[in-house]
Amino acid sequence: MADRDTLPLPIEIRARLAELELELSEGDITQKGYEKKRAKLIQAYLPRVPVGAESRIPVTPSSSSSSSSRYQRRRSTGSRDERYRSDVHSEAVQAALERQCERKMAVPMPSKRRSLVVQTSMEAYTPPDSSSGSEGEGSLGRTGGAGVEAWISQALRGSSSSTTSSSSSHSNGSANAARLAENNAHTYNSEYSRSTHALFVICDCDVDFCNTNIHRRLINICAFFICAYLADLLGVPVSSRVSAKIQQLVNTLKRPKRRPLREFFVDDFEELLEVQQPDPSLPRPEGAESTITQGEELCRLKNCPASMEAALQRWGAIAPKAPCLTVTHANTKQPYTLTYGKLWSRSMKLAYYILHKLGTKQEPIVRPGDRVALVYPNNDPAAFMVAFYGCLLAEVVPVPIEVPLTKKDAGSQQIGFLLGSCGVAVALTSDACHRGLPKSLSGDIMQFKGWPKLLWVVTESKHLCKPPREWYPLIKDANNDTAYIEVSACVCVWFDEVSSMFLLVSQQYFISLCVFVCLCILAETLVNVLDFKKDVGLWHGILTSVLNMLHVVSVPYALMKVNPLSWIQKVCHYKAKVVCVKSRDLHWALVAHRDQTDLNLSSLRMLLVADGANPWSISSCDAFLNVFQSMGLRSEVICPCASSPEALTVALRSFTPKSPLIPMGRGVLSMTGLSHGVIRVDTGEKLSVLTLQDVGSPMPGALVCVVKPETIPQLCKTDEIGEICVSSIATGTSYYGLTGMTKNTFEVCPMSSNGGLVSECVFVRSGLLGFVGPGGAIFVTGKMDGMMLVAGRRHNADDIVATALAVEPMKFVYRGRIAVFSITVLHDERIVVVAEQRPDSTEEESFQWMSRVLQAIDGIHQVGVYCLALVPSNTLPKTPLGGIHLSETKQLFQEGALHPCNVLMCPHSCVTNLPKPRQKQPEVGPASVMVGNLVAGKRMAQACGRDLSQGEDNDQVSVSVLGLISERYFILSVIFYFVSSVTQFLFLSEVLQWRAQTTPDHILYTLINSRGTVGSSLTCLQLHKRAEKIAALLFERGQLRDGDHVALVYPPGIDLIAAFYGCLYAGCIPITVRPPHPQNISTTLPTVKMIVEVSRSACVMTTQAICKLLRSKEASAAVDLRSWPPVLDTDDLPKRRSPLLYKPSDPESLTYLDFSVSTTGMLAGVKMSHSATSALCRSIKLQCELYPSREVAVCLDPYCGLGFVVWCLCSVYAGHQSVLIPPAELEVNPALWLLSVSQFKVRDTFCSYSVMELCTKTLGTLTDSLKARGLDLSRVRTCVVVAEERPRISLTQSFSKLFKDVGLHPRAVSTAFGCRINLAVCLQGTSGPDPTTVYVDMRALRHDRVRLVERGSPHSLPLMESGKILPGVRIIIANPETKGPIGDSHLGEIWVHSSQNASGYFSVFGEENVRSDHFSARLSFGDTQTIWARTGYLGFLRRTELTDASGERHDALYVVGALDEAMELRGMRYHPIDIETSIIRTHKSITECAVFTWTKLLVVVVELDGSEQEALDLVPMVTNVVLEEHYLIVGVVVIVDTGVIPINSRGEKQRMHLRDGFLADQLDPIYVAYNM
Repeated sequence: MADRDTLPLPIEIRARLAELELELSEGDITQKGYEKKRAKLIQAYLPRVPVGAESRIPVTPSSSSSSSSRYQRRRSTGSRDERYRSDVHSEAVQAALERQCERKMAVPMPSKRRSLVVQTSMEAYTPPDSSSGSEGEGSLGRTGGAGVEAWISQALRGSSSSTTSSSSSHSNGSANAARLAENNAHTYNSEYSRSTHALFVICDCDVDFCNTNIHRRLINICAFFICAYLADLLGVPVSSRVSAKIQQLVNTLKRPKRRPLREFFVDDFEELLEVQQPDPSLPRPEGAESTITQGEELCRLKNCPASMEAALQRWGAIAPKAPCLTVTHANTKQPYTLTYGKLWSRSMKLAYYILHKLGTKQEPIVRPGDRVALVYPNNDPAAFMVAFYGCLLAEVVPVPIEVPLTKKDAGSQQIGFLLGSCGVAVALTSDACHRGLPKSLSGDIMQFKGWPKLLWVVTESKHLCKPPREWYPLIKDANNDTAYIEVSACVCVWFDEVSSMFLLVSQQYFISLCVFVCLCILAETLVNVLDFKKDVGLWHGILTSVLNMLHVVSVPYALMKVNPLSWIQKVCHYKAKVVCVKSRDLHWALVAHRDQTDLNLSSLRMLLVADGANPWSISSCDAFLNVFQSMGLRSEVICPCASSPEALTVALRSFTPKSPLIPMGRGVLSMTGLSHGVIRVDTGEKLSVLTLQDVGSPMPGALVCVVKPETIPQLCKTDEIGEICVSSIATGTSYYGLTGMTKNTFEVCPMSSNGGLVSECVFVRSGLLGFVGPGGAIFVTGKMDGMMLVAGRRHNADDIVATALAVEPMKFVYRGRIAVFSITVLHDERIVVVAEQRPDSTEEESFQWMSRVLQAIDGIHQVGVYCLALVPSNTLPKTPLGGIHLSETKQLFQEGALHPCNVLMCPHSCVTNLPKPRQKQPEVGPASVMVGNLVAGKRMAQACGRDLSQGEDNDQVSVSVLGLISERYFILSVIFYFVSSVTQFLFLSEVLQWRAQTTPDHILYTLINSRGTVGSSLTCLQLHKRAEKIAALLFERGQLRDGDHVALVYPPGIDLIAAFYGCLYAGCIPITVRPPHPQNISTTLPTVKMIVEVSRSACVMTTQAICKLLRSKEASAAVDLRSWPPVLDTDDLPKRRSPLLYKPSDPESLTYLDFSVSTTGMLAGVKMSHSATSALCRSIKLQCELYPSREVAVCLDPYCGLGFVVWCLCSVYAGHQSVLIPPAELEVNPALWLLSVSQFKVRDTFCSYSVMELCTKTLGTLTDSLKARGLDLSRVRTCVVVAEERPRISLTQSFSKLFKDVGLHPRAVSTAFGCRINLAVCLQGTSGPDPTTVYVDMRALRHDRVRLVERGSPHSLPLMESGKILPGVRIIIANPETKGPIGDSHLGEIWVHSSQNASGYFSVFGEENVRSDHFSARLSFGDTQTIWARTGYLGFLRRTELTDASGERHDALYVVGALDEAMELRGMRYHPIDIETSIIRTHKSITECAVFTWTKLLVVVVELDGSEQEALDLVPMVTNVVLEEHYLIVGVVVIVDTGVIPINSRGEKQRMHLRDGFLADQLDPIYVAYNM
C-alpha cells in the first residue's frame, strides 16, 4: 500500500488502478488477478530502494499531492465499502489482526448439512447501491487523515494534567506497549481518566496527514493491545467430530475474558441480576453547565410571498415560461422540463378535480382538511410536484408515501396502519405507476396487507377536466393549519403552515443574509439528487425551490445506478449554483470519475451534504474535494447539514465572500469517551478515535441546546454528549395520534441542574446526539435511533459497521451491506450484526470472517457482539433507494424469519449481568434444619395413605367359604381362607386357581382390535387352563426348574397374560420384554437381546410370528443367533396340562422381574416379591374400588411399571373385567380408545401421555363427528394417566377441554405416580378430593425452596397433584444430600415406606450394592429405625384445605422432576422440562426439544418441522428465551429433524440416549451452533 501512497503516478495510471479496484469490489476480477495487474501498472514507477532501507517514504505535511495520495490509498485496496473508510481505524484493525491470521480459532466451526450451503451464482455487475444501514446511511466514510498530527499535538498541549505522561509515551513506544499489556483488557489506563480538558480542536481544512512516526507508533500500540487481549482465544485445529468440537468449546471457556462473578448464597432465593458497579476511573463530565446557543437574527425580505400557494401563484403569473423542474431519465429520453406556468395550471386543475369531481356535490369524498396519499415513483418528480401543490390549493393535506410493489414490501404494513389512522381514503398516482401496481384477477388494485381501502386517482391532465373560469382556489396566508404529513421511521410527523413559513422564512433568510449562507437568488439552478418525497430533498427540491423560483434539476436514483457521475455532469451543463447530495453520491462520483477532464464545478456556490452530520461522511467530503479541487471546486462550497424530520434543518455550514471565513471545526475524539457520553480528545495512546466536523451554526432565529437523552431535559455539561434540541418556528408540530410522544418530543422545556427552567421557549428534540463547540458550532456524534446502550455505554451502529468492514482485506461482505441493531435480552441491549455475504464465499471463509469481526469489535469498541448472522446476497429487506430497511430486518430477526445461512452467537462474552451463582451454606446439621423449621412454625413434610387393614377385601374370603364345591379344592380353600383372614396375603397363582374354580365363566380380559371389535377374550377358567399348558411346555420342552428366568417377548395382548401366569404355575420368574419392531429390527433387537442377557433368562417364550422374526436375515445381521437361549413357541402348546402346579411357600420370593430403561438411560430391573405384588394389587383395588362387576379400559404398554400391573395383575386379583386396547392400534384408529370406553360404558380407564397427546392432536377437531357416532364419556369416573414424571398439566387441561362436549368431566382426568422402587405411589382413585393445582415460583425451585404464588405471577410454574397417596404407603420428603427430613416449604427427595416396595435391583454382575441405599435408606436423625426407599424424584408435600373420606385434611404430593435428570448449573438446580417448555413456545416450527448438560455446558436439541432454511433462525431465539426466562447461557444448539429425540412407550424423553447420540455424532443434525 505504501508504494502507491507516495508515488507520483500519472493521472491515467491512477484511473486504470481505480478501474481495477472497482472490478475487484464488484467481483469481476479475482484478488490474484487484481494484484498481478496492479503490480504490472505501477512497476515502472517503483523507486529502487537499497536493501535494508526504510520502505515507507515520509509524507510532506504541506504537500498538496499528499492529500491526493491519501485518497488514492483509501481507494487502493478495493476491499470494502469506502464510505466507512478511515485510515487510522482500518490500519489499527488490520495491525491488530495481522498476527492472528496464520493461527486457527479454538472455537469450533458450526456443523451444517450440505443442503444448507448457499450455492448462488454471482450476479451481474451493477453500480453500487445504497450501503448498509437504513435510509439515511449515506456515504459514510471517515478520514483519519487531515491533520491528525496537529490534532494530537494540540490535545497534548491543551492538557495540563497529562502532558508529561503523554509526551513520554510518544518518545517511548515500548513503555506504552508494556503498560497496555500489563493493564490487559479489563482495566483502563489511569491517565485516561485524567485525560485532557481540551474538548475539541479547530483545524484548517488544508492541514495534512499526521506525522508518520506518530502514526506508526499508534498503530503498533493498537496492534499489541489487541493481540495480547485476544491471544487466549487461539488453540488447536478444529475436528469434525461433535465431541471434539465441544471439547474445544470447553477449552475456550476455561479462561473467561472477564472476571468471574462473585458467588454468594441468596437466602431468600431472590435471583438478583449482576449490577455493574461504577468504576471511579471511567471518564465523567467535568465541564460547566452548557448554555443555550442562539442563531443569527432572522430578517424577512420585502415582497416575499405570504405562503407557498401565493409563491406558486406569483411565479405562475409573472414568469410562466420560467423552468421550475427538469427531470432527467436513465434511458435516452430527452429531459422533461416543467415550467411555473404549467405547474400552476395543472395544480389548479387537480385541485378542482379533487374537490368537485370526486364523489357528488352532496357527499364529496374529499373535503378541505382531509388527508390524501401521494404515491409516485422516484423517477417522476414532476407528477409528484403537481400533485403536492394541487393538494395545497385544494386545502387538503398531502401524505407522501413510497410505491407499494408487492404485498411483502418492507414496512408496507406500517405504512398501511399509518394511512388508516390518518383517515386516508384517496391515493393520487401517475398513469405509469397505476399500471405498474399489482392487480387482482378482476383488474383492480390489490388490497395490501394492513392498508385501508383506497380510491386510486390518476393525476395526468388527460384524466382531469378543466376548471370553470369563475372557480379560483383560495390563497391564504400562512397559518397554523396542517400543510403536509411526512412519514419517517414509521412515525407520522405533522407540519403546519408555520413549517411552510419556515421554509419561506428560511429562504428569505437565504436571500437577505446571503453574506452568511449561500448567495441564493431568484431563478438560480439547483441540482437535487435526494429523494424528493421526504427530508432535505422535499424541503429544498419541492418547497424552497418554488418559494424562490429556483430551477431544480432532478437526478433520479435509476440514473445514478447507470451513471454515478450524472449529477456532476448536470451541474456542469446547467452551471448550477446549488446541489443537494448525500455523501454516498460523492463516493460514487469518486469511483466513476476516471479520466473525466471536461468537468467544471466552479459555478457551485453550495454543495449541501444532507448527511454531513454523520461522522463517517468526512472521508467522502475530503476525498471529493481532493480530487475535484483541480476542477474548480472550492473547499468552502462543501456545506454539511444536520437535519431531522422533527426539527427539520438544525444547522448548516455555509459562507459568503463578505463575511470572514469561518474555519472548519474538527476534533479527534476517543470512542471510549464517547461511549461514556463525555468528550475527550484522543491523546494518541488509545486504540480507536472518531473524527468529527462541525455542521455549522444554528439556523437564523433558532435556539439550540443540548440536554440529557431519555431522561428529564436537563442541560448537559460542556464536555458531555446529549441530544440536540431546537426552538424555532420552523419545526414539526406533533406526531399524528401519539399525544404522549408528541409531548415528550415537541414540548421540551430544558432545565438547569438546580431544577429551574432555562428558557420560556419550547424546544423540539431533534433525535441527534452531539455538543456545541466554540463559536456556536454544532458537532453531531450520531443519532438516537442508531445508538445502542449496552452495559451503560452508548455505541453507534455506524461505528460497528465501519469496524466490521475494516476487518478482512478481501471483499467478503456483499456490496458492504451490513445492518447493526440492538435487541433487549435479559434487561440489557445486545448488539446484533447482520451482513450479506458474497455468493462465492465458502463456509471456512464465513466462519473466519465472523471470528475476526468479533475480535475486532471487542478490541476496538470494548463491547461484545451478541449475534453475528450472515444471509445470502440480496435477501435483506430494502428501502426504495436500495438501502437496508433496518426496522424490517430487526423485526424479521426477532420473529425468526430472517433465514440466515451462518450464525455465530457469543452470549458468554457479552452477557455480564447474569444472576450471581448460588453458593450453598456451610455444613449445617440436619437436626439444626429440623429445629429451625419447628421454630419457624413449619411442619415436617410427611404424609401417608390409609391403612390397608381398614380396607374391605372380603370378596375372595366370602366366596372361598361358599365355594367349596369339590373335594379337590377343599384343602386349598381352607388354606386360602386362613391366610386371607389372618395375614390378608394372597399369591397371584392361587388367586387365579381359586377364581377358575369359583367363577370359571367370568370374563377377565377383552382385547380390542383396530376395528373397534372384540378380538379375543379370556375367562377365569380359560386363563387357568392355558397357563397350565404353558407350564407343561416349560417343564417338557424347556426343561426348566423352579426359579429359572423366562423372557416373555409378546406383543400387547392376551398371550402375554397367559404366558405370565404359566410361568407362575411352573415356578419360573417371568420378565416381560417388548418385541423388536419389524421395520426397525436393527435398532430394537439389540435392546431385546440385552434384556435377555442381563436378566439371565434360561429361555425365551414368544409367538410363532416373532420366532420367525428372530430367525430372519435382518435379525442375524443385528445379533448373533447362536447366542440366544432356547426359544419356545406358545402357539404350539401341549395338549395335556401340567400334572403338578408350583406352590410358592415364601412370600418374599420373586414373582417377576420388572425391566425398563429410565429417562436417564439406565437399564434397570427391579425384583418384585409375592408380598409386594399382592400388596400393590390390594392398594390399587381399594383406591379405585375395583370389584368383579367393574369394567376397566387399559390403553398402556404392558411391559413394565404400573402399566404391566394394570394390564396383567389387577384383574386376576380384583376380579374386574379389563378391556385391553394396544396403544399401537391407535396409529390406525386414533379414536379406538375413546370409542371403546364409550362402547363398554367404562367408568375407570388408564392411559399414557403419548395416547392422550395423540388423541388431542388428531381428534381435537373431530369432536362433533365423534359425538354423532355415539361417543359418550359422561360415565367416565376416573381417567388416570400413568407416568414416571411431573404431571403435564397443559396436556391434561387441553384434553379435558377438547372432550368436554362429549361428556368428559374435568375432575375425571388425573395422574398417577410410580417409579422403579415402588410402581404405584399415588393414584387418584374414585373417592377423595379433586386433584389440586398450585403455582410456585420457578426461581425458588432452583434453590430447592417452595414458595406459592398467584396464578399469572411472573416466573410462576403450575404444578398438578400427582394423585392421592395409595393405602399402606408412607411418604416423607428428605434432603438428598444430608438424608434428613425437611419442612413442607422445601423441595426434597420423595422417600417411601410401604409393603409394596420392590425388593431391590437385579444385576447379573452382582452390583446390587451400588444402589442398595435406594431400598434400605434411613433418616440421619429423627425416626432412624424405619427403612425407606428412595424414589429418586424431587417433590414436596402441601397440606390443603380439602378433606378426605376420613375427615382428615388432605396432604397433596407434587412431583417436580427426577433427581438424576436435574441439572446443577451456576449452583442452582434446573429441571429440563421447564427449559424445554420455554423453548417449544419460542417458534412455531419447533415441535419438540430436549436439553441436557455435558461438562457444565447446556446443550439444546430442537426438532424442526419446516424448511431447513429456517434452522438457523432458531439458534438466536432459543438462546434468547433461555437467557430471559432461566438466566442460563446455552452452550450448543442442535437442530435436527422430527422424530430424532428418543421417546419411550410412556411418552418420556430419553435425554441420556440423546446425549450419547450427540456425542457420538449420530444425530445427523441440520445445524449445530456453538455459542462462544
